[in-house]
Amino acid sequence: MDCIFCKIVKGEIPSRKVFENDRVLAFHDIQPAAPVHALVIPKKHIASMNEAEEEDQEVLGELLLTAKQVARELGIADSGYRLINNVGADGGQVVYHIHVHVLGGDKLGGLNVKN
Repeated sequence: MDCIFCKIVKGEIPSRKVFENDRVLAFHDIQPAAPVHALVIPKKHIASMNEAEEEDQEVLGELLLTAKQVARELGIADSGYRLINNVGADGGQVVYHIHVHVLGGDKLGGLNVKN
């Protein structure tokens, strides 16, 4: 599999980690679309929300709870932040490994967020 996020999980590609446990990883986006921009991914490869199965319910919930924790750790929880999950080409998904963008650090207008 030639998935860039799987390579980050394996440590083959470096990342600026914000959080990691056995199931999820959060790291700073290398092409930020906001002053604060992190990605939260499951360590298990799931291509997109369309490929998520009932068995993935727990890790999908953990993605959202981790996103909340990341927002707090990055200092944007109180002022507000945006969570984005792009699905499919028309939805702006470029990397086919499910992920949640955590964006904040300023008032957010219309953003063009792709990954």
